Amino acid sequence: MNSLDRLNELEAGVPWAALLDDAAAVLKRGGVVAYPSETVWGLAALPDAAEGLFVAKGRDGGKPVQGSFMSLAFARSFVRPDAAFDALVPFLPGPLTLVTGASPACPASLAPGGQVGVRVPDHPVALALLERVGGVLATTSCNPSGQAAALTEAQARAMGLAELVLPDAGVPALGVPSTVLDVPSRRVLREGAIPARTLLAALAGVR
Repeated sequence: MNSLDRLNELEAGVPWAALLDDAAAVLKRGGVVAYPSETVWGLAALPDAAEGLFVAKGRDGGKPVQGSFMSLAFARSFVRPDAAFDALVPFLPGPLTLVTGASPACPASLAPGGQVGVRVPDHPVALALLERVGGVLATTSCNPSGQAAALTEAQARAMGLAELVLPDAGVPALGVPSTVLDVPSRRVLREGAIPARTLLAALAGVR
């Protein structure tokens, strides 16, 4: 079952195909879309329009955004995987962002300094959006810089940061952000939905 079929099964009567087409059109003209994930609500732009995320949030352009991918298999072409990365793939898709070396195929906007934050979300709407636009988006949390992220569609709409807001298909956000792990250094940059000790245990003995 693809992501669109799953959405139609979760919330019949919603014109999901048309909503996703509208979101894709916004993104293709350089706009920003708000979408639900299993952690918090996010903002998305195409990688070559990632600057729109900084403008929407009022955020310092020096702080990188992550790359969200429709699958782990698709994400692999954008990174330089190693044994440590491979040891963590059982946690994907899921609430984890892995910061690792970027491959030459990775858009420069997602890889400042040669590293990319890899996120494979576990939410049917996020995955359907990614599939509709070719598999990769520049993403960040849905909130003005320095404020708490949106946890509901109503909050995402009230923030007014995106041209279009996708509904959540009845699958709510957990309310806890993804854990962010720097793979080369094995440093937890942000404790989130997956405990740091769980990730570090998975890396025990991996060179």
